[in-house]
Amino acid sequence: MSANNQGKGPDRLSQVVADARRHMKDREKTYREKAMKMYPHVCGRCAREFSGKQLKELTVHHRDHNHDNNPPDGSNWELLCIYCHDNEHGRLEVAEAYDGSSSSTETTDSDFFHNPFAALAGMLKDKDKGK
Repeated sequence: MSANNQGKGPDRLSQVVADARRHMKDREKTYREKAMKMYPHVCGRCAREFSGKQLKELTVHHRDHNHDNNPPDGSNWELLCIYCHDNEHGRLEVAEAYDGSSSSTETTDSDFFHNPFAALAGMLKDKDKGK
């Protein structure tokens, strides 16, 4: 690699990704540690209790889905097991997918049916007139 290309390319990208992951783990460590001290080690959805090596299966869920919103009182956090946490985020994705796709509950026939022969009667009348 020439001197002009330093700081670019795969090595630079790897460094940026590594730095981002390190920053995320450092940030997560602080709010995770606080949440684990504040709340009982129980999943907020399925009520499964965790201890010892199983604690790694307990995650901190941000209620507003904003990982930068970490108030010191922990009001934006809840502890969820990895399964309930995945389910919660999956439900959000489904809700977002349907949000706005159908703003009205009323439907019309044209929403569900297509009649390829709708103009056939008129065409047959025109053909009969030509005889």
